[in-house]
Amino acid sequence: MANLVEPAEGGFVVCALIAAAFAAPQDYPKPEYKPEYKAAEYKPAYKAADYKYEYAPYQFAWAVKDDYTYNDYAHEQVTDDKGYTKGSYRVLLPDGRVQTVTYSADAYSGYNADVQYTGEAKYPEYKPAYKAAYPAPEYKAPAYPTQAYKAPSYPAPEYKAPSYKPKY
Repeated sequence: MANLVEPAEGGFVVCALIAAAFAAPQDYPKPEYKPEYKAAEYKPAYKAADYKYEYAPYQFAWAVKDDYTYNDYAHEQVTDDKGYTKGSYRVLLPDGRVQTVTYSADAYSGYNADVQYTGEAKYPEYKPAYKAAYPAPEYKAPAYPTQAYKAPSYPAPEYKAPSYKPKY
């Protein structure tokens, strides 16, 4: 019996030593991070662009008027040497009106537009492209007689219908 007691006492001592080792504060060295290479200094190889430029005056215009396809578009624009732009464009809308946009733009006041509509909107009556009613089927009735089923008959319920009377 003495042999059974000694290992238990020895196991207690070993556990106590392990717990004391983990409880003791440990000093770890501070981490040091050293780069493996030296980063190159960035120097652009070109001179930054100067975006100040002189305005080039121009003028253009185009128009499409095709009665067969109902296309009616136009656009015209004029720009001067100071950067002031003005112009207009015209579009034939699907409802029959003509939308005309007259605009001006410059660096100081931005884009300014005046939208006008000429004509009256027309919405034609909708007519479907096909008949909504389907014709009678073209097949003949079957030659064999159809089955005749009797309607089921159920007995009348044997309980009385509840009567709901207010309690006031």
